[in-house]
Amino acid sequence: MPPEDESYVGYLLSDVARLMRTVFDRRVRRIGLTRAQWLVLTRLHRRPGASQSELADMLEVEKATAGRLVDRLERNGWVERRGDRKDRRINRLYLTAEAERVQLSMWAIAEQTVNDALATLSGNERGELTRLMAEVKGRLQAMADRETTAVTPAVRAEARAP
Repeated sequence: MPPEDESYVGYLLSDVARLMRTVFDRRVRRIGLTRAQWLVLTRLHRRPGASQSELADMLEVEKATAGRLVDRLERNGWVERRGDRKDRRINRLYLTAEAERVQLSMWAIAEQTVNDALATLSGNERGELTRLMAEVKGRLQAMADRETTAVTPAVRAEARAP
């Protein structure tokens, strides 16, 4: 039976992440950004030169959806496509100088949002929370990597069989 208690760590983690996004969304909306836009800008800032397919994977959306987002951001002058030197079929995505300035504004808003959320914690508590969350993240990444390699083509085909 699933736990109904609001203090269950799974609920808390999910709620904290959702509420952080909600508060951040509202704050960046004041500078004219949607969630989809700030997600793309953040991902490309961290991974300049990603392909559209890689961006879709990072955003966990379909390639066509990522393509529409990139088209819109390109029209706004925030993203540019550059051909891949090794594979002419691939376009690499880069933020423009204007988008990098927007990214700096977003970062300031993100820092303030985190500071506001953690305002009641001491410096030591913040450090401990960060350490513990990094530990949990590392464990989950290792689990995800094992899960990915454990699902072989034969297992996938078996799962699709009637």
